[in-house]
Amino acid sequence: MLAVIQKKMVFVCFVIFGSCRHDKESGTVLSLRHESKRQKDMLVRTYSCALMGVAAIHIAVEVSVDVGIGFHLVGLPDSAIKESQQRIETALKNYNYRMPGRKIVVNMAPADIRKEGSAFDLTLAVAILAASEQIKGAGRIQDYYIMGELSLDGTLQPIRGALPIALEAKKRGKKAIILPEQNAREAAIVQGIDILGVREIKQVIDYFDKDVPIEPTRVDIESEFRRNLNSYEYDFSDVKGQENIKRALEIAASGGHNVILIGPPGSGKTMLAKRLPSILPPLTLEEALETTKIHSVAGKMSRYASLIAVRPFRSPHHTISDVALVGGGTHPQPGEISLAHNGVLFLDELPEFKRQVLEVMRQPLEDRCVTISRSQYSVEFPASFMFVAAMNPCPCGNYNHPTIACTCKAGEVQNYLGKVSGPLMDRIDLHVEVVPVSHEMLASNKPTEKSADIRKRVVAAREIQKRRFAQYAKVFCNAQMSSRMVRQFCVIDEAGQQILKNAMDRLGLSARAYDRILKVARTIADLDGSERIETWHLSEAINFRSLDRDNWGKR
Repeated sequence: MLAVIQKKMVFVCFVIFGSCRHDKESGTVLSLRHESKRQKDMLVRTYSCALMGVAAIHIAVEVSVDVGIGFHLVGLPDSAIKESQQRIETALKNYNYRMPGRKIVVNMAPADIRKEGSAFDLTLAVAILAASEQIKGAGRIQDYYIMGELSLDGTLQPIRGALPIALEAKKRGKKAIILPEQNAREAAIVQGIDILGVREIKQVIDYFDKDVPIEPTRVDIESEFRRNLNSYEYDFSDVKGQENIKRALEIAASGGHNVILIGPPGSGKTMLAKRLPSILPPLTLEEALETTKIHSVAGKMSRYASLIAVRPFRSPHHTISDVALVGGGTHPQPGEISLAHNGVLFLDELPEFKRQVLEVMRQPLEDRCVTISRSQYSVEFPASFMFVAAMNPCPCGNYNHPTIACTCKAGEVQNYLGKVSGPLMDRIDLHVEVVPVSHEMLASNKPTEKSADIRKRVVAAREIQKRRFAQYAKVFCNAQMSSRMVRQFCVIDEAGQQILKNAMDRLGLSARAYDRILKVARTIADLDGSERIETWHLSEAINFRSLDRDNWGKR
């Protein structure tokens, strides 16, 4: 009878004061002070990554399960991470696991760096299971990077930035990375570390608790790169006529020059621009990795993709904001100019873009990178791209049309062109007038030159430039030459000087056109395999400065 009374008193003390606990195994009563001491070693640490710019930052996730009640998440998590408790709890219930009914403290270190996104769900779930002793392997999980977004049924959703995360894991000497299988091929292009792609959290639990192996994902990066190297959708063999435009785009591709296409609607400006990447030199493996990293961070990689092996082509709508174009936001993300890195940025209907949007491009066009600054940090995104623009010559679109008369009033053409600022136009080397193709030319079955044939000439010209600029760190093509380099590499004879002088006087070319003409002439000479810039090279280059002429657009 006395024993029964003692047990009831202990139960009452526990309920009212929370100061004692009954141990079922031994039948003894333990104070919470002793219980806390017994569980002070219930601390588990594992690792993941946060994204900042195009780099991954090492994050240590510490989980402590102690006496008490509540789920406490610290270390500057955003709302998506704070909501992980509900996703984790529901997912674990599907596999007969549970959230511990005790005090859970999760620290994400370094605590002064903002963490965002739902990719930490899997990290937290595995660490909580290990800290509450529901699974074994608490000492092993610190050798892994674990990342993935949980669905309520326990399956995993893909994450952003798998490639930079894999690079960081290899740098840190981790044994392997556990992440969703949709991202496994992308991460597997990093050699020297195991990539374990999983479909659901149960695979991860069994891997640590029951030693059920997960087959690592393997990707032969060289064969993957070679297989997709020429996978372009569009080809110049589909283009009828427009030989002068093809020539202009060949020159632009050979020297890395920016180009603007001016012509009436339906003349083929967009069609020609879409085919420009197919004649650019193939991506190197280093460029492919850099491009893939940017697209991975931006979440633009398709599922089960591994490596971007073709030059990107980005064509944003004219309603785009300046932040979406150059990058930024509360948590800076790469914009369209960074997604076009090592490729082509095409702006159709250039005057329709907001003035502010176009002006923010001026600095990236020169520096080939964009820096997003915040009060506590700054992020740099690469932005080395070929800029291609297209526009109508006037509001009605029929100025200089061979058959249709222009209906615009006097001065409207100039006002329309004035929507594009002089400093931006100064950064465009080639002005190409596009004329509609005749019906006879469209109906012709005459074979036209393929992109592969044009590319061979482009690659040969680029090789000449590569040797020319070998001693310069950030110069790879003629378009990137400074004024000093123009004077060094673009020397012309007296006849050439006279041609330039006549062009400046008779055509009314602006002073800013001088260096541009010399750069383009240097590229044309490289295409011909000529050491010297000849007079016909200069003449052809002068022909591509239409908008600099005083009388262009005037009635």
